[in-house]
Amino acid sequence: MLDKVRYGLQGAVVLLVVSFSTIVLTAVIFVLSLFKLIAPRGRARNSMTHLLSWFAELWVSINKLSVSFYRDMEWDVHMPEGISHKGRYLVVCNHQSGVDILALQHVLNRRAPFGRYLLKHQLIWVPVLGVAWWALDMAFLRRYSKQELIRNPSLRGKDLENAARACEKLKHIPVSMMTFPEGTRFSEPKREAQSSPYMHLLRPRYGGVGQVLYSFDDAMDGVIDVTIVYPEGTPSVWHYVSGQVRKISVHINLRPIDPELRGGNFREDPEAKSHLKTWLNGMWEDKERLITETLSRELEARPR
Repeated sequence: MLDKVRYGLQGAVVLLVVSFSTIVLTAVIFVLSLFKLIAPRGRARNSMTHLLSWFAELWVSINKLSVSFYRDMEWDVHMPEGISHKGRYLVVCNHQSGVDILALQHVLNRRAPFGRYLLKHQLIWVPVLGVAWWALDMAFLRRYSKQELIRNPSLRGKDLENAARACEKLKHIPVSMMTFPEGTRFSEPKREAQSSPYMHLLRPRYGGVGQVLYSFDDAMDGVIDVTIVYPEGTPSVWHYVSGQVRKISVHINLRPIDPELRGGNFREDPEAKSHLKTWLNGMWEDKERLITETLSRELEARPR
């Protein structure tokens, strides 16, 4: 009973802090976005972008600080050398929970560039947040449904060109392009439904990864390959903010990008598509081994 009260109070305090910082910093970013809108293209606008990214990273730092007082929450982080805050990276991560994004922010904030996502173009019209996302250079994409493609076959492949245009401005600033190739959170029913060959992962989808590699071409410095493991079971966001998560293992590899993958049009080039799928499947096989080894090691370390 006392534990429930403690977790409830802890979670309420963290949510209050995060909500307050979100409101304040979103308002600051919204105001600064107006200055960015009128700033001339080039150095002036890039300076505003760097300033906006600094405020976004401050928001992540506050979120990180708000849970740093949980002494019984252990972070097991394996971070390689060579990741630059001024670089341009594709971040590839497995997906199990809403906590994944919080964990990525926790370990990569101010070490790698601020993360951007590929967003549906409709989201730009979300009040206040849409402008903030635009100011932070999120890539807004126009995607086409199967019905639209059937009605107008000429739209096939247009999503790649849309992605290239959306990412053009990101090729000239430090950026981490965040992707979850599984497309949805892992669960046993989903794994069984798609006959996944992995025990702890869903099959990776290559579309988002292919769009980023095509759009950035030679401008991408490398791949930050992140594998998140929750040794005591997949937590919810509430478990995280209330301090009920005991351990999070994050393994990060910095991978080079195969030259054959850069700028490859996987929509129209069968060879580029095959190469991309083989490369991504190989990465997923490595993740599966890593997750299995981590869980086995944690199980052996537990007192009997």
